[in-house]
Amino acid sequence: MGFRFEQLEVWKLAIDFASHVYEVTEDFPRSEVFGLRSDIRRAGNSVPLNIGEGAGRGSKKDFARFLDIAMGSLYEVVTGMAIALKRRYVTTADYRAIYDEAEILAKKLRRFQSTLTPSPKGEE
Repeated sequence: MGFRFEQLEVWKLAIDFASHVYEVTEDFPRSEVFGLRSDIRRAGNSVPLNIGEGAGRGSKKDFARFLDIAMGSLYEVVTGMAIALKRRYVTTADYRAIYDEAEILAKKLRRFQSTLTPSPKGEE
């Protein structure tokens, strides 16, 4: 049977994104296990988790709010990865790969979110 959110392209992309975040952060220094690595991974996980949770809410408005939270987590990953790049915990190539995935996911999240919320009157 399955859950409806499992059919959403943005959810599938977010699952792949979270998995990629785990891979890229695997070799962070031991001193960052409970620091930046943990923060980035938590934020990466939060993206698909909030999409899934939002899908289970009772209204489109609630779902859209959870997509906002997912978007914030996506931005948090990008920021954490920028710090990791500056600290030389990740390569420029790994940073760029996560950044590019985040850009695509952000566009798709916004596009999907726009289907859940009506545009304000006068903005047709």
